[in-house]
Parts: sequence; C-alpha cells; structure tokens
Amino acid sequence: MTNNWLKRNTIKLKTFMRISFGVVWLIDGSFKFSPNLPAAFPQMIASAEMGQPSWLQPWFNFWLNIVSQNPAIWVYLVGVSEVLLGLALILGLMRKVAYIGGMILSLLIWAVPEGFGGPYGPTSTDIGTGIIYSFVFIFLLLINATYGPSKYSIDYLIEKRFPQWAKVAEAS
Repeated sequence: MTNNWLKRNTIKLKTFMRISFGVVWLIDGSFKFSPNLPAAFPQMIASAEMGQPSWLQPWFNFWLNIVSQNPAIWVYLVGVSEVLLGLALILGLMRKVAYIGGMILSLLIWAVPEGFGGPYGPTSTDIGTGIIYSFVFIFLLLINATYGPSKYSIDYLIEKRFPQWAKVAEAS
C-alpha cells in the first residue's frame, strides 16, 4: 500500500521536498543580514581553524586574510546567494543551475566557516551540515533526472514556450 501511495504522490512529494529545502535556505540566507554578523564572521573562520590539522592551516589562513579585508561583502554575498537559492528552489526556477550552485555553496560553507565539521576527536558527533546539504542537492538533481520536468515549477511553464530552457532547468 505504501508503494502505491508513494507512486501516486511522487510528483507532489518531490515538489514538497524542493520547496521545503528552499524555505530552509531562504530563512538561513535572511539570517546573514543580522547587523552583528559581519564583525563576527572573521572570528567564525578563526574558530573553525582551531584544532584543525597543520596541513589545513594555509586553507583557513587564506580565507581569513580574504574575509578580514571586508567581512561585510562576504557575509552579504553569501546571504544574497542563499536567499536567491531559496527563491529558486521555492519557485522551481533554473533548477539544474540552482542544484549545482547550491551544492558548491554548501561545500564552501562546510569547508570554510564550518571547518569541514571538525576538528575531529573522541567527542565528535557529526561532520557538519554543509556536506549534508550538498548531498541533498545531489539527490534533488538525481530526482530531477529520474522523474523529469517538475509540473509545479516556473521552469515547466517556461519550457512549454521555450524548450531550450531545459538546458538550465533539467538534469537530462
């Protein structure tokens, strides 16, 4: 019975997952516009660096030097990117581009301010959220490739009139 229900509701479920994930990104992006965040951002990167292996120090020093020059630009760039990503997911606009861009953004967030989820030790309990978000984007891309165009998306409406739009919307 469950398989029949899932089959009957696959289109709605994949749309619900995409939109729900978009709401998460929209909320997360809006948090980046907190007035205190730009001043705290370099410290977040410095904290992510603490306890990391010595061979990762150049990576964190590189980003700390870049971000420290003008942290507000970086915080707001990430915030705008996350808000646009959230809107793209909610509206179903440029889905393939959004999924790939979201995966890359998630990996960058995981690798810089989240410090690869580390440092790892006896009390470590997880590897951070950014890596998990990147896997969600991969799964959304796979779902899109498997089940085809999403009827509940702006992409679907655009593709009806301009079939070439599928190049930025579909994972085929």
